[in-house]
Amino acid sequence: MTLAGRALSIGYSDRVVGRGLDVRVQQGEVLALLGPNGGGKTTLLKTLLGILAPQQGEVAIGGRSLATIPLRERARLIAYVPQVHMPTFAFTVESVVLMGRTAHGNLFSRPTAADRAIAARSLERFGISHLSERPYTMISGGERQLVLLARALAQEPLFIVLDEPTASLDFGNQGKVMREIRALAAAGHGVLFTTHDPNHALRAADRAYLLRGGERIAEGKVAEVLTKAQLEELYHAPVDTLTDTTSGTSAFLPG
Repeated sequence: MTLAGRALSIGYSDRVVGRGLDVRVQQGEVLALLGPNGGGKTTLLKTLLGILAPQQGEVAIGGRSLATIPLRERARLIAYVPQVHMPTFAFTVESVVLMGRTAHGNLFSRPTAADRAIAARSLERFGISHLSERPYTMISGGERQLVLLARALAQEPLFIVLDEPTASLDFGNQGKVMREIRALAAAGHGVLFTTHDPNHALRAADRAYLLRGGERIAEGKVAEVLTKAQLEELYHAPVDTLTDTTSGTSAFLPG
């Protein structure tokens, strides 16, 4: 199954952010979306999620227009992990993760034993089981990001969309999230994530989509798209390339 946007014009009531955008992600693959600040990445994500309606074009899942899919069914198809989430109520961490299970039951029903088991596995997968009884408002920003990832996993969607999932994380947890993104794809999920770090895309993604000023610069396999020349065009800044002569792997640094 594929999550796809076709001939999209995206934006808000007072402005257009991007035009003529085609983007797709299939189950079992990871697509990384890269571009400078203000380039339209988050607006494109919100359009693919149905949070914003496309100004032109269509978003579809498995060939079905997203606009025709009821909200509860959408929640079983796509999970969203935002870049920033400001907590309001002191729910426990376990309760926040259990909120991901509402897509599979009644909003006002009590969690079942099966729901709690799924939530517990999600917490364990991200190494945060010890936080389960802590108030969500009393943990660090990086820990909150891991909780939101666990909530998305507990939702058991086909597709997971993440807006800069490593932005608040330390170096070790960035690696954990990149590994989990690959594991999610291996388990059959389609994953779309935005990042400012092309090295994360090299490590975790199958394909890359470069977006600047609401316009697609390039799209394709990461090894073909993420080059020094392409990144310099994308960011309008010099880029240095480091290559391990033994393994042949490369990394990018700001020039």
